[in-house]
Amino acid sequence: MSSDVRVCFLGDSFVAGVGDPQCLGWAGRLAALAHRRGTPLTAYNLGIRRDTSADVLARWRAECTPRLPDGCDARIVLSFGVNDTVQGLPAAESAGRLRTLLTGAAAWPRLVVGPPPVDDEPVNRALAALDETFAEACRELRVPYVSTLPDLVRDPVWMREVRDGDGAHPGAAGYEALTRLVAPAWTRWLDA
Repeated sequence: MSSDVRVCFLGDSFVAGVGDPQCLGWAGRLAALAHRRGTPLTAYNLGIRRDTSADVLARWRAECTPRLPDGCDARIVLSFGVNDTVQGLPAAESAGRLRTLLTGAAAWPRLVVGPPPVDDEPVNRALAALDETFAEACRELRVPYVSTLPDLVRDPVWMREVRDGDGAHPGAAGYEALTRLVAPAWTRWLDA
């Protein structure tokens, strides 16, 4: 592995870690885990609150290219979808944007983290359909995918913190739970 590992975490408010009083979210916790395991890396948090798949698709290249120059071990982690679902966008449309982005970023190793649940049962049902659609797109493109919704919707810490917060974002303990779900795939992907 290169000594210059750079990872762009690209997506929405969950990537940004909104609601976490420690200002780490799951992306910061994964970067810290890599450092503890002996993989110092430069992590770029490119999460923007309220971004949809269309927003992420529109900005990814301009934001990632200067941060991932030739000669480094460059990687991209993607996560979005809750805002698409809240806005009523069809899962197939969101998955089409994911496919376009993954294909456009094929020069770099990619990892996709599925959307987490919120405190709204109809939205969570739609998110479950989106999660399946995203997982299928990633299987087709041979990109690792971490489904978070099925575990987090049953996680009492995540759901309590979401309810006690703004109805969507957890606090520090919720992000810890999300990090634990993503960490095994993250470690395998980073070590590959």
